[in-house]
Amino acid sequence: MDLTTERHGDVLSILSINVSGQIDKTTTSAFGEAVRDATKETDRAVIVDLGEVTFISNWGLRTILLIARDLQREDTKLVLCALSARVREKFRVTGFERFLPIHESKAEALASLYC
Repeated sequence: MDLTTERHGDVLSILSINVSGQIDKTTTSAFGEAVRDATKETDRAVIVDLGEVTFISNWGLRTILLIARDLQREDTKLVLCALSARVREKFRVTGFERFLPIHESKAEALASLYC
């Protein structure tokens, strides 16, 4: 699993995280830590781009849920984008797509945060 970050916006402080590889039992701890370490108190939203993620396990889903909960406590919104068909299906089957905002692209995710 690889993870890179970038920042967007002058009005909203938005952290964008690009993830590639697999988010599974062996990588989920590092994934969660990396997201938490990259997030600042001033961030109003975190976009996680999963377009290059080839597989996500239930451990990975749990980690995303915990990250969303932690961010929500800080008044920070978690938005996911660019899920591959395989990863999107996992979110659909588990019901995660019902309570986590998911967008087709990073541009859509960014636009949703400025509305």
